Amino acid sequence: MRGSGPESDIVISSRIRLARNLAEFPFIRRCTPEDRQSIEKMVHGRLQAIPGFKTLYYLRVDELAHVDRQFLTERQLISREHAEAEGARSVAIDNDERLSVMINEEDHLRIQVMKSGLDLHSAWQQINEVDDQIESKLSYAFHERLGYLTACPTNVGTGMRVSVMLHLPALVITNQIEKVFRSLQKINLAVRGLYGEGSQAMGDFYQISNQITLGKSEEELIDQVSGVVPMIIEYERKARDFLITQNREDLHDKISRAYGILCTAQTISSEETMHLLSSVRMGVNLGLIDDLAISDINKLFVETQPAHLQKLRGNELDTAGRNIERALYLRRYLQDRGKEHRDERN
Repeated sequence: MRGSGPESDIVISSRIRLARNLAEFPFIRRCTPEDRQSIEKMVHGRLQAIPGFKTLYYLRVDELAHVDRQFLTERQLISREHAEAEGARSVAIDNDERLSVMINEEDHLRIQVMKSGLDLHSAWQQINEVDDQIESKLSYAFHERLGYLTACPTNVGTGMRVSVMLHLPALVITNQIEKVFRSLQKINLAVRGLYGEGSQAMGDFYQISNQITLGKSEEELIDQVSGVVPMIIEYERKARDFLITQNREDLHDKISRAYGILCTAQTISSEETMHLLSSVRMGVNLGLIDDLAISDINKLFVETQPAHLQKLRGNELDTAGRNIERALYLRRYLQDRGKEHRDERN
């Protein structure tokens, strides 16, 4: 969520994930605790033998505190399922947090590459190279007719999920979002919330991804999502133009009120923060707020989440404590950025 890359005013990130399993072990759900230990140890050792992987950070997820697992989830480096599972499991992460390899998730390996903005082809190029490097050290479960074998039948084939996270506040305000979702479902694309499968949409963020992989090549799956996203971007831009043309004052007032609450609140929930930041993000894009950048808003979306607040504070906080800490963090950050912006103009 760096606020850079193609179409980054609307597209937050592009992600490609590959599901892979080892030929010599049963799927995770049939693994014994000893199997999980053996898989984790074997994969970890083989990954370290790959020259480009020596600089990755390796974390034993099962040995982390709850807040640390939640922290990784909030940064989208591991899935919620990986954070909450049991047994030996780990993750390898690169310095830029663009590549992560989960070991013993639903499949033995879940490899993912994320890029800022709309950049699926670059993500595919990187993850394809990473996958080849890993496959040179491990024997994947593969069927000549079906393709890569996975724990969930919907992933059989390429084992690939192609997803793009979009910020669509204007389509929500103009009540067009459900119409867009119905159109996507008709062409077998799924719409999910901020944290993927099973999560709710917050802050007007939506993940668009393929639902099935069997019978399609990797390039076809990427082309399917890549072909649809520009149309959604165009709908969102038209909706924003409509709002600014039809009632600029009301829209400016709504965005200014959201900004004002974020600058002055004494306690604020995560959900309300996401909702208000969504309005402010659209305001920055439309030129209605000029003392913040998109990268500032994206940073606040991440750092006002529960685990990030507790890591910044250095101790565990209950819900009421997090709400107070979140409001304090927002006030300080927004006041500092406003001052810096005024100084730059002077």
